[in-house]
Amino acid sequence: MWPLYTYHQLLAFLLTFLSYVLLHSSRKTFSNVKVSISAQWTPSGLQQNGSAVALSPGVTWEDNKLFADAEEATLFLGALDSIFLFSYAVGLYVSGVMGDRFNLRYVLSFGLCGSAITEFIFGTLTEWLHFYNVYFYCVLWVINGLLQSTVWPCVVAIMGNWFGKSGRGFVFGLWSACASVGNILGAFLASSVLKYGYEYAFLVTSVVQFAGGVVVFFGLLTSPKEIGLSDPSETSLRSVTRDSDSQRPLMSDDEDELCEENSSIQQQEEKPEPQPKAIGFLQAFCLPGVLPYSLAYACLKLVNYSFFFWLPFYLSNNFGWKEVQADRLSVWYDVGGIVGGTVQGLISDLLGKRAPVLVVSLLLAMGALVGYSHSPNDQIVNGALLATTGFLIGGPSNMISSAISADLGRQEALQNSQQALATVTGIVDGTGSFGAAAGQYLVSLIESKFGWMCVFYFFIVMTGCSVLFIIPLLFREICSLCRDSQARTHQL
Repeated sequence: MWPLYTYHQLLAFLLTFLSYVLLHSSRKTFSNVKVSISAQWTPSGLQQNGSAVALSPGVTWEDNKLFADAEEATLFLGALDSIFLFSYAVGLYVSGVMGDRFNLRYVLSFGLCGSAITEFIFGTLTEWLHFYNVYFYCVLWVINGLLQSTVWPCVVAIMGNWFGKSGRGFVFGLWSACASVGNILGAFLASSVLKYGYEYAFLVTSVVQFAGGVVVFFGLLTSPKEIGLSDPSETSLRSVTRDSDSQRPLMSDDEDELCEENSSIQQQEEKPEPQPKAIGFLQAFCLPGVLPYSLAYACLKLVNYSFFFWLPFYLSNNFGWKEVQADRLSVWYDVGGIVGGTVQGLISDLLGKRAPVLVVSLLLAMGALVGYSHSPNDQIVNGALLATTGFLIGGPSNMISSAISADLGRQEALQNSQQALATVTGIVDGTGSFGAAAGQYLVSLIESKFGWMCVFYFFIVMTGCSVLFIIPLLFREICSLCRDSQARTHQL
Protein backbone atom coordinates (compact mmCIF):
# COMPACT_ATOMS: atom_id res chain seq x y z
CA MET A 1 0.00 0.00 0.00
CA TRP A 2 1.43 3.36 -1.02
CA PRO A 3 2.01 5.83 1.82
CA LEU A 4 -0.25 8.82 2.37
CA TYR A 5 1.46 11.85 0.83
CA THR A 6 0.54 14.89 2.88
CA TYR A 7 1.29 18.56 2.48
CA HIS A 8 4.01 18.31 5.13
CA GLN A 9 5.62 15.34 3.40
CA LEU A 10 5.68 17.28 0.15
CA LEU A 11 7.20 20.30 1.88
CA ALA A 12 9.90 18.14 3.51
CA PHE A 13 10.58 16.46 0.15
CA LEU A 14 10.94 19.78 -1.68
CA LEU A 15 13.06 21.60 0.93
CA THR A 16 15.51 18.72 1.44
CA PHE A 17 15.65 18.27 -2.33
CA LEU A 18 16.34 21.99 -2.77
CA SER A 19 19.05 21.90 -0.09
CA TYR A 20 21.11 19.29 -1.88
CA VAL A 21 20.42 20.74 -5.33
CA LEU A 22 21.96 24.04 -4.23
CA LEU A 23 24.87 22.31 -2.49
CA HIS A 24 25.71 20.23 -5.54
CA SER A 25 25.32 23.14 -7.94
CA SER A 26 27.98 25.06 -6.03
CA ARG A 27 30.15 21.95 -5.76
CA LYS A 28 29.82 21.34 -9.50
CA THR A 29 31.05 24.87 -10.20
CA PHE A 30 34.62 23.91 -9.32
CA SER A 31 34.71 21.08 -11.86
CA ASN A 32 33.05 23.24 -14.51
CA VAL A 33 35.67 26.00 -14.33
CA LYS A 34 38.79 23.84 -14.00
CA VAL A 35 40.05 24.81 -17.44
CA SER A 36 39.73 28.51 -16.62
CA ILE A 37 41.35 28.08 -13.20
CA SER A 38 44.20 26.07 -14.70
CA ALA A 39 44.72 28.80 -17.28
CA GLN A 40 44.71 31.47 -14.57
CA TRP A 41 47.34 29.65 -12.54
CA THR A 42 49.82 29.07 -15.40
CA PRO A 43 51.72 31.54 -17.61
CA SER A 44 50.94 29.60 -20.80
CA GLY A 45 47.21 29.45 -20.15
CA LEU A 46 46.49 32.68 -21.98
CA GLN A 47 47.64 31.16 -25.24
CA GLN A 48 46.20 27.67 -24.63
CA ASN A 49 42.69 28.58 -23.56
CA GLY A 50 40.91 30.94 -25.89
CA SER A 51 37.94 31.38 -23.56
CA ALA A 52 40.20 32.66 -20.80
CA VAL A 53 41.55 35.69 -22.65
CA ALA A 54 39.09 38.07 -21.02
CA LEU A 55 39.52 36.74 -17.51
CA SER A 56 42.55 38.75 -16.39
CA PRO A 57 45.16 41.09 -17.85
CA GLY A 58 48.40 39.50 -18.94
CA VAL A 59 50.44 41.17 -16.21
CA THR A 60 48.31 39.44 -13.57
CA TRP A 61 49.07 36.09 -15.13
CA GLU A 62 52.78 36.62 -14.91
CA ASP A 63 52.78 38.11 -11.42
CA ASN A 64 50.54 35.51 -9.78
CA LYS A 65 51.28 32.27 -11.60
CA LEU A 66 51.26 29.28 -9.26
CA PHE A 67 52.54 26.58 -11.62
CA ALA A 68 55.01 26.34 -14.45
CA ASP A 69 52.69 24.50 -16.83
CA ALA A 70 49.19 23.07 -17.21
CA GLU A 71 50.28 19.57 -16.11
CA GLU A 72 51.31 20.81 -12.67
CA ALA A 73 48.08 22.78 -12.37
CA THR A 74 46.06 19.69 -13.30
CA LEU A 75 47.78 17.60 -10.62
CA PHE A 76 47.05 20.28 -8.03
CA LEU A 77 43.39 20.41 -9.09
CA GLY A 78 43.26 16.64 -8.58
CA ALA A 79 44.90 17.08 -5.18
CA LEU A 80 42.26 19.68 -4.25
CA ASP A 81 39.51 17.20 -5.19
CA SER A 82 41.13 14.59 -2.96
CA ILE A 83 41.60 17.08 -0.10
CA PHE A 84 37.96 18.05 -0.32
CA LEU A 85 36.73 14.46 -0.38
CA PHE A 86 39.00 13.29 2.45
CA SER A 87 37.80 16.12 4.70
CA TYR A 88 34.25 15.48 3.48
CA ALA A 89 34.58 11.79 4.37
CA VAL A 90 35.92 12.50 7.86
CA GLY A 91 33.19 15.08 8.37
CA LEU A 92 30.47 12.61 7.35
CA TYR A 93 31.38 10.23 10.17
CA VAL A 94 31.15 13.11 12.66
CA SER A 95 28.12 14.81 11.07
CA GLY A 96 26.10 11.60 11.08
CA VAL A 97 26.58 11.24 14.82
CA MET A 98 25.79 14.95 15.33
CA GLY A 99 22.62 14.66 13.25
CA ASP A 100 21.25 11.98 15.58
CA ARG A 101 22.01 14.10 18.66
CA PHE A 102 21.22 17.70 17.66
CA ASN A 103 18.41 19.43 15.81
CA LEU A 104 18.72 18.40 12.17
CA ARG A 105 17.49 21.77 10.91
CA TYR A 106 20.22 23.68 12.76
CA VAL A 107 22.99 21.37 11.54
CA LEU A 108 21.69 21.46 7.96
CA SER A 109 21.36 25.26 7.81
CA PHE A 110 24.80 25.76 9.36
CA GLY A 111 26.40 23.51 6.75
CA LEU A 112 24.66 25.20 3.81
CA CYS A 113 25.43 28.78 4.86
CA GLY A 114 28.97 28.06 6.07
CA SER A 115 29.88 26.22 2.86
CA ALA A 116 28.48 29.08 0.74
CA ILE A 117 30.69 31.60 2.54
CA THR A 118 33.77 29.37 2.14
CA GLU A 119 33.23 28.91 -1.60
CA PHE A 120 32.71 32.65 -2.05
CA ILE A 121 36.09 33.29 -0.41
CA PHE A 122 37.79 30.51 -2.43
CA GLY A 123 36.56 31.37 -5.90
CA THR A 124 35.43 34.99 -5.82
CA LEU A 125 37.13 37.00 -3.10
CA THR A 126 40.63 35.66 -3.79
CA GLU A 127 40.26 36.53 -7.48
CA TRP A 128 38.92 40.00 -6.77
CA LEU A 129 41.88 40.64 -4.43
CA HIS A 130 44.32 38.87 -6.82
CA PHE A 131 45.44 36.71 -3.90
CA TYR A 132 46.75 33.31 -5.02
CA ASN A 133 48.23 30.90 -2.47
CA VAL A 134 48.37 27.11 -2.63
CA TYR A 135 48.19 26.58 1.14
CA PHE A 136 45.29 28.99 1.54
CA TYR A 137 43.34 27.14 -1.16
CA CYS A 138 44.01 23.83 0.60
CA VAL A 139 42.85 25.10 4.01
CA LEU A 140 39.66 26.56 2.52
CA TRP A 141 38.87 23.31 0.73
CA VAL A 142 39.34 21.30 3.95
CA ILE A 143 36.88 23.63 5.71
CA ASN A 144 34.49 23.39 2.78
CA GLY A 145 34.56 19.59 2.87
CA LEU A 146 33.81 19.53 6.60
CA LEU A 147 30.91 21.98 6.24
CA GLN A 148 29.36 20.23 3.25
CA SER A 149 29.51 16.89 5.06
CA THR A 150 26.75 18.06 7.42
CA VAL A 151 24.14 18.20 4.67
CA TRP A 152 23.65 14.67 3.28
CA PRO A 153 23.19 12.76 6.58
CA CYS A 154 20.69 15.40 7.71
CA VAL A 155 18.55 15.42 4.56
CA VAL A 156 18.45 11.59 4.37
CA ALA A 157 17.50 11.39 8.06
CA ILE A 158 14.73 13.96 7.57
CA MET A 159 13.39 12.07 4.56
CA GLY A 160 13.54 8.83 6.54
CA ASN A 161 11.52 10.49 9.31
CA TRP A 162 8.79 11.56 6.90
CA PHE A 163 8.56 8.52 4.59
CA GLY A 164 8.04 4.91 5.66
CA LYS A 165 9.50 1.86 3.97
CA SER A 166 6.48 1.39 1.70
CA GLY A 167 7.49 2.80 -1.67
CA ARG A 168 10.81 4.06 -0.30
CA GLY A 169 12.78 2.84 -3.31
CA PHE A 170 10.70 4.91 -5.72
CA VAL A 171 10.39 7.97 -3.46
CA PHE A 172 14.09 8.03 -2.58
CA GLY A 173 15.05 7.15 -6.15
CA LEU A 174 13.14 10.20 -7.35
CA TRP A 175 14.40 12.36 -4.48
CA SER A 176 18.05 11.29 -4.91
CA ALA A 177 17.98 12.99 -8.29
CA CYS A 178 18.74 16.13 -6.25
CA ALA A 179 22.48 15.64 -6.77
CA SER A 180 22.12 15.27 -10.53
CA VAL A 181 19.69 18.18 -10.77
CA GLY A 182 22.22 20.23 -8.80
CA ASN A 183 24.95 19.24 -11.23
CA ILE A 184 22.79 20.32 -14.16
CA LEU A 185 21.88 23.61 -12.49
CA GLY A 186 25.52 24.25 -11.57
CA ALA A 187 26.67 23.53 -15.11
CA PHE A 188 24.18 25.98 -16.63
CA LEU A 189 24.80 28.69 -14.04
CA ALA A 190 28.57 28.40 -14.47
CA SER A 191 28.46 28.36 -18.27
CA SER A 192 26.10 31.36 -18.29
CA VAL A 193 28.50 33.67 -16.45
CA LEU A 194 31.86 32.09 -17.33
CA LYS A 195 32.51 34.68 -20.04
CA TYR A 196 32.77 37.31 -17.29
CA GLY A 197 35.29 35.25 -15.30
CA TYR A 198 35.22 32.07 -13.24
CA GLU A 199 34.90 34.13 -10.03
CA TYR A 200 31.34 35.07 -11.03
CA ALA A 201 30.40 31.40 -11.35
CA PHE A 202 31.41 30.94 -7.70
CA LEU A 203 29.62 34.15 -6.76
CA VAL A 204 26.25 33.18 -8.25
CA THR A 205 26.12 29.64 -6.85
CA SER A 206 27.37 30.61 -3.37
CA VAL A 207 24.81 33.42 -3.01
CA VAL A 208 21.97 31.15 -4.10
CA GLN A 209 23.14 28.41 -1.70
CA PHE A 210 23.32 30.83 1.23
CA ALA A 211 19.76 31.99 0.50
CA GLY A 212 18.66 28.35 0.42
CA GLY A 213 20.18 27.77 3.85
CA VAL A 214 18.14 30.67 5.26
CA VAL A 215 14.92 29.26 3.73
CA VAL A 216 15.62 25.83 5.22
CA PHE A 217 16.27 27.30 8.67
CA PHE A 218 12.89 29.03 8.79
CA GLY A 219 10.75 26.60 6.78
CA LEU A 220 11.80 22.97 7.29
CA LEU A 221 10.13 20.53 9.69
CA THR A 222 12.50 17.67 10.49
CA SER A 223 9.98 15.14 11.82
CA PRO A 224 6.20 14.46 11.83
CA LYS A 225 6.28 14.59 15.63
CA GLU A 226 7.00 18.33 15.49
CA ILE A 227 3.41 18.90 14.36
CA GLY A 228 1.70 16.02 16.17
CA LEU A 229 1.82 13.42 13.41
CA SER A 230 2.68 9.78 13.99
CA ASP A 231 5.76 8.01 12.69
CA PRO A 232 5.19 6.95 9.05
CA SER A 233 6.66 3.52 9.68
CA GLU A 234 3.92 2.86 12.23
CA THR A 235 0.75 4.61 11.10
CA SER A 236 1.38 6.16 7.68
CA LEU A 237 1.24 9.65 9.13
CA ARG A 238 -2.11 9.59 10.93
CA SER A 239 -2.76 12.73 12.89
CA VAL A 240 -2.94 12.53 16.66
CA THR A 241 -6.36 14.22 16.40
CA ARG A 242 -9.27 12.42 14.79
CA ASP A 243 -9.93 12.99 11.09
CA SER A 244 -13.45 14.22 11.86
CA ASP A 245 -12.01 17.07 13.91
CA SER A 246 -10.30 18.49 10.85
CA GLN A 247 -13.73 19.00 9.27
CA ARG A 248 -15.16 21.07 12.17
CA PRO A 249 -15.85 24.78 11.55
CA LEU A 250 -13.59 27.24 13.33
CA MET A 251 -16.56 28.50 15.40
CA SER A 252 -19.19 26.08 16.74
CA ASP A 253 -22.16 26.12 19.12
CA ASP A 254 -20.85 23.00 20.84
CA GLU A 255 -18.02 24.86 22.54
CA ASP A 256 -18.21 22.90 25.77
CA GLU A 257 -17.80 19.59 23.96
CA LEU A 258 -14.96 21.01 21.89
CA CYS A 259 -13.15 22.29 24.98
CA GLU A 260 -13.45 18.90 26.65
CA GLU A 261 -11.97 17.19 23.59
CA ASN A 262 -9.15 19.73 23.37
CA SER A 263 -8.41 19.19 27.06
CA SER A 264 -8.18 15.44 26.58
CA ILE A 265 -5.91 15.91 23.57
CA GLN A 266 -3.62 18.19 25.57
CA GLN A 267 -3.45 15.61 28.35
CA GLN A 268 -2.43 12.97 25.81
CA GLU A 269 0.24 15.26 24.40
CA GLU A 270 1.58 16.05 27.86
CA LYS A 271 2.32 12.39 28.53
CA PRO A 272 6.06 12.04 28.09
CA GLU A 273 7.02 9.74 25.25
CA PRO A 274 10.13 7.65 25.63
CA GLN A 275 12.89 9.32 23.64
CA PRO A 276 14.80 6.89 21.41
CA LYS A 277 18.44 6.62 22.30
CA ALA A 278 21.01 7.45 19.62
CA ILE A 279 23.00 4.44 18.48
CA GLY A 280 26.78 4.35 18.90
CA PHE A 281 29.13 4.73 15.94
CA LEU A 282 30.64 1.22 16.23
CA GLN A 283 27.19 -0.30 16.76
CA ALA A 284 26.00 1.33 13.55
CA PHE A 285 29.07 0.08 11.65
CA CYS A 286 28.32 -3.49 12.76
CA LEU A 287 24.67 -3.46 11.66
CA PRO A 288 23.86 -6.08 8.98
CA GLY A 289 24.61 -4.81 5.49
CA VAL A 290 26.32 -1.58 6.51
CA LEU A 291 29.92 -2.69 5.89
CA PRO A 292 29.45 -4.41 2.49
CA TYR A 293 27.33 -1.57 1.14
CA SER A 294 29.85 0.96 2.45
CA LEU A 295 32.74 -0.79 0.70
CA ALA A 296 30.73 -1.18 -2.50
CA TYR A 297 29.85 2.50 -2.38
CA ALA A 298 33.53 3.41 -1.88
CA CYS A 299 34.35 1.85 -5.26
CA LEU A 300 31.22 3.12 -6.98
CA LYS A 301 31.48 6.67 -5.68
CA LEU A 302 35.08 6.78 -6.93
CA VAL A 303 33.79 6.22 -10.46
CA ASN A 304 30.72 8.44 -10.10
CA TYR A 305 32.64 11.36 -8.63
CA SER A 306 35.42 11.01 -11.18
CA PHE A 307 32.80 11.77 -13.82
CA PHE A 308 31.52 14.56 -11.60
CA PHE A 309 34.91 16.22 -11.11
CA TRP A 310 36.65 15.44 -14.40
CA LEU A 311 34.05 15.05 -17.16
CA PRO A 312 34.00 18.69 -18.40
CA PHE A 313 37.82 18.77 -18.23
CA TYR A 314 38.03 15.48 -20.17
CA LEU A 315 35.61 16.64 -22.86
CA SER A 316 37.43 19.92 -23.33
CA ASN A 317 40.94 18.45 -23.41
CA ASN A 318 40.31 15.16 -25.20
CA PHE A 319 37.97 16.40 -27.94
CA GLY A 320 39.01 20.06 -28.09
CA TRP A 321 35.50 21.34 -27.43
CA LYS A 322 35.01 24.75 -25.84
CA GLU A 323 34.62 24.81 -22.08
CA VAL A 324 31.00 26.03 -22.27
CA GLN A 325 30.11 23.22 -24.71
CA ALA A 326 31.81 20.65 -22.47
CA ASP A 327 29.94 21.92 -19.40
CA ARG A 328 26.56 21.62 -21.08
CA LEU A 329 27.27 18.26 -22.69
CA SER A 330 28.31 16.81 -19.32
CA VAL A 331 24.77 17.22 -17.97
CA TRP A 332 23.64 14.17 -19.96
CA TYR A 333 25.48 11.97 -17.49
CA ASP A 334 23.34 13.49 -14.72
CA VAL A 335 20.16 13.11 -16.77
CA GLY A 336 20.91 9.41 -17.04
CA GLY A 337 21.53 9.25 -13.29
CA ILE A 338 18.16 10.88 -12.55
CA VAL A 339 16.25 8.40 -14.70
CA GLY A 340 18.38 5.47 -13.48
CA GLY A 341 17.85 6.18 -9.78
CA THR A 342 14.07 6.56 -10.20
CA VAL A 343 13.51 3.55 -12.46
CA GLN A 344 15.81 1.22 -10.54
CA GLY A 345 14.30 2.35 -7.22
CA LEU A 346 10.81 1.54 -8.52
CA ILE A 347 11.94 -1.88 -9.79
CA SER A 348 13.53 -2.66 -6.41
CA ASP A 349 10.25 -1.72 -4.69
CA LEU A 350 8.25 -4.04 -6.94
CA LEU A 351 10.81 -6.82 -6.45
CA GLY A 352 11.11 -6.18 -2.71
CA LYS A 353 14.91 -6.44 -2.93
CA ARG A 354 17.70 -3.98 -3.76
CA ALA A 355 20.85 -6.06 -4.43
CA PRO A 356 19.69 -7.87 -7.63
CA VAL A 357 18.85 -4.55 -9.29
CA LEU A 358 22.22 -3.08 -8.31
CA VAL A 359 24.27 -6.02 -9.57
CA VAL A 360 22.55 -6.17 -12.97
CA SER A 361 22.97 -2.43 -13.47
CA LEU A 362 26.66 -2.44 -12.47
CA LEU A 363 27.50 -5.38 -14.74
CA LEU A 364 25.93 -3.52 -17.65
CA ALA A 365 27.80 -0.38 -16.55
CA MET A 366 31.13 -2.09 -17.13
CA GLY A 367 30.17 -2.60 -20.78
CA ALA A 368 28.92 0.99 -21.00
CA LEU A 369 32.30 2.26 -19.76
CA VAL A 370 34.07 0.31 -22.50
CA GLY A 371 31.72 1.82 -25.07
CA TYR A 372 32.15 5.38 -23.80
CA SER A 373 35.93 5.11 -23.74
CA HIS A 374 35.75 4.63 -27.54
CA SER A 375 33.27 7.45 -28.13
CA PRO A 376 33.85 9.29 -31.45
CA ASN A 377 34.35 13.04 -31.75
CA ASP A 378 30.61 13.63 -32.12
CA GLN A 379 28.59 15.48 -29.48
CA ILE A 380 25.30 13.68 -30.16
CA VAL A 381 26.84 10.20 -29.91
CA ASN A 382 28.87 11.26 -26.88
CA GLY A 383 25.76 12.62 -25.16
CA ALA A 384 23.82 9.40 -25.79
CA LEU A 385 26.66 7.26 -24.41
CA LEU A 386 26.97 9.61 -21.41
CA ALA A 387 23.26 9.27 -20.60
CA THR A 388 23.50 5.47 -20.80
CA THR A 389 26.56 5.40 -18.57
CA GLY A 390 24.91 7.75 -16.09
CA PHE A 391 21.80 5.54 -15.99
CA LEU A 392 23.86 2.45 -15.14
CA ILE A 393 26.35 4.07 -12.72
CA GLY A 394 24.52 7.08 -11.30
CA GLY A 395 21.35 5.05 -10.67
CA PRO A 396 22.96 2.50 -8.30
CA SER A 397 25.00 5.26 -6.67
CA ASN A 398 21.82 7.20 -5.88
CA MET A 399 20.12 4.08 -4.53
CA ILE A 400 22.92 3.16 -2.13
CA SER A 401 23.36 6.68 -0.81
CA SER A 402 19.63 7.28 -0.20
CA ALA A 403 17.08 4.43 -0.20
CA ILE A 404 19.48 1.70 0.95
CA SER A 405 21.00 3.97 3.62
CA ALA A 406 17.48 4.68 4.91
CA ASP A 407 16.71 0.93 4.88
CA LEU A 408 19.87 0.20 6.87
CA GLY A 409 19.10 2.99 9.34
CA ARG A 410 15.61 1.66 10.05
CA GLN A 411 16.18 -2.09 10.11
CA GLU A 412 14.85 -4.46 12.79
CA ALA A 413 18.31 -5.01 14.29
CA LEU A 414 18.13 -1.51 15.79
CA GLN A 415 15.69 -2.74 18.46
CA ASN A 416 13.38 0.30 18.26
CA SER A 417 16.18 2.87 18.26
CA GLN A 418 15.04 5.47 15.74
CA GLN A 419 18.14 7.64 16.12
CA ALA A 420 20.44 5.81 13.73
CA LEU A 421 19.49 7.16 10.32
CA ALA A 422 22.00 10.02 10.20
CA THR A 423 24.78 7.90 11.71
CA VAL A 424 24.33 5.04 9.23
CA THR A 425 24.03 7.48 6.32
CA GLY A 426 27.22 9.19 7.44
CA ILE A 427 29.05 5.85 7.60
CA VAL A 428 27.94 4.73 4.12
CA ASP A 429 28.56 8.07 2.45
CA GLY A 430 31.73 8.71 4.47
CA THR A 431 33.28 5.40 3.42
CA GLY A 432 32.24 6.12 -0.15
CA SER A 433 33.88 9.53 0.04
CA PHE A 434 37.17 8.03 1.26
CA GLY A 435 37.19 5.85 -1.86
CA ALA A 436 36.28 8.81 -4.06
CA ALA A 437 38.98 10.95 -2.43
CA ALA A 438 41.70 8.41 -3.15
CA GLY A 439 40.41 8.02 -6.67
CA GLN A 440 40.51 11.68 -7.68
CA TYR A 441 44.26 11.99 -7.25
CA LEU A 442 44.75 8.60 -8.92
CA VAL A 443 42.72 9.81 -11.91
CA SER A 444 44.95 12.84 -12.40
CA LEU A 445 48.06 10.72 -11.89
CA ILE A 446 46.99 7.93 -14.28
CA GLU A 447 45.91 10.45 -16.92
CA SER A 448 49.21 12.33 -16.78
CA LYS A 449 51.28 9.12 -17.00
CA PHE A 450 49.25 6.77 -19.20
CA GLY A 451 46.39 8.71 -20.78
CA TRP A 452 42.59 8.70 -20.53
CA MET A 453 42.11 5.15 -21.83
CA CYS A 454 43.85 3.72 -18.77
CA VAL A 455 41.62 5.90 -16.61
CA PHE A 456 38.56 4.16 -18.06
CA TYR A 457 40.13 0.74 -17.45
CA PHE A 458 40.57 1.85 -13.85
CA PHE A 459 36.85 2.76 -13.69
CA ILE A 460 35.89 -0.68 -15.01
CA VAL A 461 37.97 -2.44 -12.34
CA MET A 462 36.42 -0.31 -9.58
CA THR A 463 32.89 -1.03 -10.83
CA GLY A 464 33.71 -4.74 -10.77
CA CYS A 465 34.89 -4.42 -7.16
CA SER A 466 31.52 -2.86 -6.24
CA VAL A 467 29.79 -5.94 -7.61
CA LEU A 468 32.07 -8.25 -5.59
CA PHE A 469 31.17 -6.52 -2.32
CA ILE A 470 27.43 -6.77 -3.06
CA ILE A 471 27.49 -10.47 -4.10
CA PRO A 472 27.04 -11.87 -0.52
CA LEU A 473 23.97 -9.65 -0.11
CA LEU A 474 22.76 -10.73 -3.55
CA PHE A 475 22.89 -14.42 -2.59
CA ARG A 476 21.03 -13.71 0.64
CA GLU A 477 18.27 -11.79 -1.12
CA ILE A 478 17.92 -14.40 -3.89
CA CYS A 479 17.55 -17.12 -1.24
CA SER A 480 14.94 -14.98 0.49
CA LEU A 481 13.02 -14.56 -2.78
CA CYS A 482 13.11 -18.32 -3.33
CA ARG A 483 11.80 -19.01 0.19
CA ASP A 484 9.00 -16.50 -0.29
CA SER A 485 8.08 -18.06 -3.63
CA GLN A 486 8.01 -21.56 -2.08
CA ALA A 487 5.87 -20.31 0.79
CA ARG A 488 3.33 -18.81 -1.60
CA THR A 489 3.27 -22.07 -3.58
CA HIS A 490 2.53 -24.10 -0.45
CA GLN A 491 -0.26 -21.70 0.51
CA LEU A 492 -1.89 -22.26 -2.86
